[in-house]
Amino acid sequence: MISVTRLDIQDSRALIAAARVKADEIGVPMCIAITDDAGNLVAFERMDGGKVTSTTIAIDKSYTASGAKKATHEYGEASQPGKPAYGISAAIGGRLMVVGGGLPVMVNGECVGGIGVSSGTPAQDQVVAQAGIDAFLASL
Repeated sequence: MISVTRLDIQDSRALIAAARVKADEIGVPMCIAITDDAGNLVAFERMDGGKVTSTTIAIDKSYTASGAKKATHEYGEASQPGKPAYGISAAIGGRLMVVGGGLPVMVNGECVGGIGVSSGTPAQDQVVAQAGIDAFLASL
């Protein structure tokens, strides 16, 4: 048997709330998705003004980060022509995201889920996702 630690709905709400605070601070309404350790959607919020097209992107960023246990921007660097993961963005039906804004949520060295943020630039999305994680981990 395997024991699994994963994010629950309360954890997900805390991550979204903290990410939303940062999004408000930088003035960019975001789409924020939280997935469990297997990439299944647990919670989602599209802030007023968040781009409709960013809904799926945020969910897929979180899916990628939790399922692969790796930040999406790391795939971006490795997926360029001539790099070892070139073409990986077409994997899993195109769901694998290679732009910043998807981060695994790590607790005690274990991936318990992911957060995906979209509507700003990749750098803004990543800052908002990291703020969600930082506040969540500080509350543990």
